[in-house]
Amino acid sequence: MLIGMPWWGYMLLFGILFSGYMVLRTSIEERRMDEQWIEQQGEVYMKRMEQEKEERNYNRTKRI
Repeated sequence: MLIGMPWWGYMLLFGILFSGYMVLRTSIEERRMDEQWIEQQGEVYMKRMEQEKEERNYNRTKRI
């Protein structure tokens, strides 16, 4: 079946396979970037929560 195909058939098959590979590669890269962004935003959130907690503790001790 593959032996009797014209040259453009091979190019079409190669294009389909290459396109699938690039979609898979891009989706993996985007997933990594999303996970890094989520991790960075989580660290920012945790720092802000710690600062807020310290401010509350400081204000409590200041009142007493």
